Amino acid sequence: MIAFILHIFTGFLAIMNPIGNAPIFVSLVEDYDEPTKRLVAKKAVVTAFIICAIFTVGGNIIFRLFGITLPAFRIAGGILVFLIALQLLRGRHSRQHHPEEHPSEESPEELAITPLGTPILAGPGTITTAMSFVGKHSNLSTLALVLGVFLIVCFLTYFCFVYGEALLDRLGKGKIGVITRLMGLILAVIAVQMVLEGLKEAFPYLELTTRDLLSPTASEV
Repeated sequence: MIAFILHIFTGFLAIMNPIGNAPIFVSLVEDYDEPTKRLVAKKAVVTAFIICAIFTVGGNIIFRLFGITLPAFRIAGGILVFLIALQLLRGRHSRQHHPEEHPSEESPEELAITPLGTPILAGPGTITTAMSFVGKHSNLSTLALVLGVFLIVCFLTYFCFVYGEALLDRLGKGKIGVITRLMGLILAVIAVQMVLEGLKEAFPYLELTTRDLLSPTASEV
């Protein structure tokens, strides 16, 4: 259970990358006063949690509605998450982390919902990761566990946003770049694991064949 919780926590932490996204938040809200910045940060993480919770809880319905199988979802999601991880490993943000909007063009509420709430925080990678953790035949305890861990990551993201300027002054761009690359590495490993799990479920006979090749039969013994 502890290993599963840590797996979920590191997965969400890597895909949301609170420290790496703090400079983006600071640049988007630099024209606002301190109370408005806190309001934007709060609404952004709340929006991200609601979006992720909807897809996590309604995952089974989405699967049935579109005829999606969990192995296919995990393979496609793993590829998507790996592409995001590749951008982080290169020291860049993916397109979903480079919004075109500027604070002067929209209100703080709109800015909190998009692009901060989605797709910066609750982007395709975050949704894919959450639904993959829950799985197709999940129980209520697993669902509550995933959402609870995601809520903790949202709190961490909120504090990184609120204290983003102090964080940038203390860490500097160099250390933030190192952290971003580390998150990218963790995310890449999780993405590969998602693809392997999807392949194993889609082609179960491959696992049986591998076991037959590696293990001697009773007759050979």
